Amino acid sequence: MSEAAIEVHDLRKVYDGRAVVDGLSLTVPRGSFFGFLGPNGAGKSTTIRMLTGLIPATSGSMELLGLPMPAHEIAIKQRIGLVPDESLLFDRLTGPEFLEFVGRMYRLERVLARRRAEELLELFELADERRKLIGEYSKGMRKRIAMAASLIHKPELFLMDEPFEGVDAVGARLMKDILLDQVRAGATIFLTSHVLEVVERLCDHAAIINAGKIVAEGSMDELRGGSETLEDVFVRTIGAGGIHEKRYERLEWLA
Repeated sequence: MSEAAIEVHDLRKVYDGRAVVDGLSLTVPRGSFFGFLGPNGAGKSTTIRMLTGLIPATSGSMELLGLPMPAHEIAIKQRIGLVPDESLLFDRLTGPEFLEFVGRMYRLERVLARRRAEELLELFELADERRKLIGEYSKGMRKRIAMAASLIHKPELFLMDEPFEGVDAVGARLMKDILLDQVRAGATIFLTSHVLEVVERLCDHAAIINAGKIVAEGSMDELRGGSETLEDVFVRTIGAGGIHEKRYERLEWLA
């Protein structure tokens, strides 16, 4: 069995002649909590969409759980859980209906899918909203139901694009605890987030992408070095020659 949960070599995605992901190479160890960081438009969501087979790569190679993508796309998808940035949910279904549907899509028996759906609703504190359509959910509730759906088939690898966005502090803490439990049980989590403090607390490895290229990668200790925070590393790496060297000039009327 491959020691890497994700192995990417020279991955490129070109739109209208512009490389959104440009020669990306990345290794995500099995059993790690891996943070994938970068500014807006750096290529994070595009990378996740290629890893999940939602869009094809222009060139390069990808292996997930030891299997090449897209040659083994179906087998890979059966073993991964996805929380997308855009909530790809069915607004005309209730939470229980949606979770049962996802379970059935992963070939769980109907009775098992229904039981796990009920258990996940309780776990994510959505049981009291069981009659509400997903279209009536708040953004935080939509994130919770999306994460519940990603868990129902007990995947080995999670791909998560901004999973805590719009989630309140209590809901976020619950979701973090669940994810940490999954890593302790042997799963791998590949996570994007703009909240660097969250990544610093949760992740043991991270990579920083900018303009479609990896500009820093390693264990959290390797990235931070001495007394730097992850935010220090991020600003220094992404902002070289840019924002961090620019003096903040107060507007007179804000003084």
